[in-house]
Amino acid sequence: MSQPQPQAARSRGADLGLRLSRWLALLSILGLGLLCSGIYLALALTLNQRQTQTLDQKQQAVQQLLAERRPASQRDEQLRDLLAGHNELSLRLHDKQGVLQFSSKLATQAEPGKTRHFQTASPAGDSAPLQARLSLDTRADAALLRRMAQILALSALAGVLLISAGAFVLVRRGLAPLRLLGAQMQQLGGHALERRLDGSGQPRELQPLVAQFNALLDRLAASYRQMEAFNADVAHELNTPLATLISSCELALRRRRQDPELQDLLGSNLEELHRLAGIVADMLFLSHADRGRAARREPLASVAALAQEVLDFHEAALLEAGLQAQVCGDASAALDPGLLRRALSNLLGNATRYAYRGSVLQLLIQTEPGDLLRLAVLNEGPQIEAVHLPRLFDRFYRADPARSQADRNHGLGLAIVAAIARMHGGQPFAQSAPGRSCIGLLLPRMTQTSSARPASDPSPSLQ
Repeated sequence: MSQPQPQAARSRGADLGLRLSRWLALLSILGLGLLCSGIYLALALTLNQRQTQTLDQKQQAVQQLLAERRPASQRDEQLRDLLAGHNELSLRLHDKQGVLQFSSKLATQAEPGKTRHFQTASPAGDSAPLQARLSLDTRADAALLRRMAQILALSALAGVLLISAGAFVLVRRGLAPLRLLGAQMQQLGGHALERRLDGSGQPRELQPLVAQFNALLDRLAASYRQMEAFNADVAHELNTPLATLISSCELALRRRRQDPELQDLLGSNLEELHRLAGIVADMLFLSHADRGRAARREPLASVAALAQEVLDFHEAALLEAGLQAQVCGDASAALDPGLLRRALSNLLGNATRYAYRGSVLQLLIQTEPGDLLRLAVLNEGPQIEAVHLPRLFDRFYRADPARSQADRNHGLGLAIVAAIARMHGGQPFAQSAPGRSCIGLLLPRMTQTSSARPASDPSPSLQ
């Protein structure tokens, strides 16, 4: 059932050049039609105006000549002279009784198209005016209009055919870069992650598209490499406890052991199993976060009180590492308390592992412009190289390639911090300078109140 839809989409997208040619042909028909209609209308109006002016001029001349009251013979001769050279004109004069007084030579030969009736002055010796009919033969102008209409129609038709053919060729040539891009895209695949589209010969309009597509390929390649590294890291993290469990069980089966020894062995295996369960639980949590799970928000009047609970929970680990910790600042916000405790606990645990013995950890709570909440843990310790900062929140990533502390942590703590930040609509951040590092998250407060108390100890500059 789903097969015809892609085929229909391909058929609609395959004739882009033909559809553009059709639209150009239609536009050319409309454009040339309007142009030819305008020319024809202008010529018709011009001829009509010229005919009206001719009748007006001859009418005035006839009236002026008859007003002079000359003898009939002289009058007729002057009238014929007046109409000489104007074969399209004819004049007839009638008296009051309808008797014909004058008729031009073409009066009976031409079929007039326009007629003008008017009265003239009475001839000599007669008090009654004459009735005049001035006729203009418009057949020549009508024939000219017909020829012009035929010429314009043929010209428009030829122009449309020429424009359509030229448009089809030009559209085909104009779409050639797209066909070239399609051919390049067919060569892309998982076997050639470093291959990119060549936009050097593409038009300027396609350069942004090529650049964005290459940037997308860069992100996909980075994600693919990260996925490969993630698979390797997962295998490494799970291999160590599994190898320990297997070897300990094999040793336990090779010889008889007393109950205390078996209890120690089972206790050691239980620790490894708990570690495996922790890794699986953290990966399941990250999977839910990646699928768009959002954090539930509850109003917190004091974030510092929640942070102090986390410090109290880590008190034993801090004493063992020879460290002190303090909460600096406070704010109110609407956050998920459980997730916030987990994020702060991971940040504090990460700082505890790398801080100098005898130093003081600072858990900073500050408000930022835009109703944002900044939560961070500042520790004094080795500087993190700039190349590692963007990847600190990747899963199983460690700046130490030797994984010297792999038995105590599995490299998902900061990845969970980043996931919790995204679940709140925020983002993580990491800064490092010689002698100190600051890692935390920036979250929207999502509260209408702005009663945050100023930090008692502002964040020291890392520079």
